[in-house]
Amino acid sequence: MMFRFLAMLMIALVLGLPTTVMPGIATAQTTAEEPIKDTAADIALLSEALMMHEVVVVMRDEGIEYGATLEEEMFPGRGGAEWTKIVGGIYNPATMRGRFDAQLTKELQKDPEAVAASLQFFTSAQGKRILSLELEARRALRDDAAEEAAKVAVEDMIANADPRMEVLRRFAEANALIELNVAGAMNANLSFYKGLDEGGAFGGEMTEDQMLSDVWDQEAEVRGQTEEWVYSFLALAYAPLSDADMNAYQAFSESEAGRRVNAALFAAYDSVFTPISRDLGLAAARRMQGDDI
Repeated sequence: MMFRFLAMLMIALVLGLPTTVMPGIATAQTTAEEPIKDTAADIALLSEALMMHEVVVVMRDEGIEYGATLEEEMFPGRGGAEWTKIVGGIYNPATMRGRFDAQLTKELQKDPEAVAASLQFFTSAQGKRILSLELEARRALRDDAAEEAAKVAVEDMIANADPRMEVLRRFAEANALIELNVAGAMNANLSFYKGLDEGGAFGGEMTEDQMLSDVWDQEAEVRGQTEEWVYSFLALAYAPLSDADMNAYQAFSESEAGRRVNAALFAAYDSVFTPISRDLGLAAARRMQGDDI
């Protein structure tokens, strides 16, 4: 079985390409502590600039929909309102945001220069517009018809050798959107398996090596779905952007700051979805066995 978490992870990669570098340890104790505090405050500002409040709401809505899919596939007709409530608790916005911000701070607290560069880019008029377009595209792709239309648009771009397609490929490569999304999705799948096992779904008969083997067997399919979703997202989100806008975003993504923050964002999203995946697996296992959760 394969569990699709990649769409939920995608927002991390595209919505944040900033970075941070913490200053070296100063000779005086006071100057050593102040930059850390200032950097933490700037990281909080960066999280706000990246519209994380709105992003988490979208992820929660996606999670509720995904929970309904799990019910259909794993215990049809035995979830109901109680299952929806359980899934809603797992996708608690405050918990998700707390995990994200804590990990982002951990990753970036030693990189103040990168954080500053990211804030400068994403709080500019250009950066704000880019982030708004990304969020709008993320919301739109929750609709099956919109997602299919985006896929067709990408197919047409490829068939017609549209120059914008090469721009999107360069952007995806600069931010490792395919590789990091695949890794994140597979980590989430493994965590889900572990939750199922903890909940007794496998009867103690599945080893971790077997779980890993099953997850790796899914790699080709995960990669195919990831590529399809990523390019659909990019094509939809960036269609209104000029070449100059895309060049600016590309340049920022290829900068040292952009690369460091992109990695930090993936780590932050992983800190959100790994426990969510485990909790979903555990809850699903108990529901499959008819246990109260």
